[in-house]
Amino acid sequence: MPISRRRALGTALAAPALLAAAPALAQGQAAPALRQAPGFYRLKVGAFEVTVVNDGYNRRPNPAEGFVRNADAAAVRAALAADMLPTDHLDITFNITVVNTGTDLILFDTGTGGLLAPTAGTMWDNMAAAGIDPARVSKILFTHFHGDHVSGLVSREGQARFPNAELIVPEAEWTFWMSERAPQQPAGMVKSRFGAYPAERIRRIASNAEIVTGITGLPTHGHTPGHTSYVIANGGASLLVLGDVTNHPTINVKNPGWHIVFDMAPQAAEATRRALFDRAAADRTMIIGYHWPFPALGYVRRSGTGYDLIPVPWTSAI
Repeated sequence: MPISRRRALGTALAAPALLAAAPALAQGQAAPALRQAPGFYRLKVGAFEVTVVNDGYNRRPNPAEGFVRNADAAAVRAALAADMLPTDHLDITFNITVVNTGTDLILFDTGTGGLLAPTAGTMWDNMAAAGIDPARVSKILFTHFHGDHVSGLVSREGQARFPNAELIVPEAEWTFWMSERAPQQPAGMVKSRFGAYPAERIRRIASNAEIVTGITGLPTHGHTPGHTSYVIANGGASLLVLGDVTNHPTINVKNPGWHIVFDMAPQAAEATRRALFDRAAADRTMIIGYHWPFPALGYVRRSGTGYDLIPVPWTSAI
């Protein structure tokens, strides 16, 4: 439509009023939320649909002090700086694996339950965004029983979050945490999380057991007495659900000989890490790391005395 002189003049006269109103409009708007888009990422392993669900992160201050038992502070700071990371803190991510086999909807661990840090506990929002209903979860497999892996079993009020799930636990892990040998405070936490579920819905397995067709346990003891990883295999493809064989990749993927403070048997954890990564590198196995930066998928490659983490390229479709 042609712009007449009268129309142009009217627009010009109105402009100051519109500009004057702009600050008022801006003041009336809510401040932008300081959160990212929903944190879930999907991929296929053969015919299985896998969803990585982010549960937020915990910021550890001064990671050069007290986080790695057998490396001096200067070495830890140098490793962080070499990877372009800050040296005054380290953000440690939590990632839940969900597998839809077509028959079962299976979770691997349950996250922090929002009890660890204000920046953690996003699993529930991200599951909802991904269309994953907790009531449809049929099985939950556990790598181990540290609080950032089992606390999502219950609400803040202690109620079961997964009303229809069978809880499948490594026998050695269960035996340790239910015994008098376990440290009292974390053992009490473990018992309270599982205590919200009927005993008949808790199944103990050997760490190398086949849980369902295409999902098999892999003993990776060391971080805890019964720590178990899992191999998902279907249609010639595979994915290794790592658990806490490593923490942040800068710490002990690149430096597999470093022992983090949470490893209950540090020498065994290191031996497990090296053997597992040698095998994964040789077989070119895709890995999901519980504490790796989201979406936490990658491959490891030998590099000197350690390993490089090669991230899986992000794709917008599966």
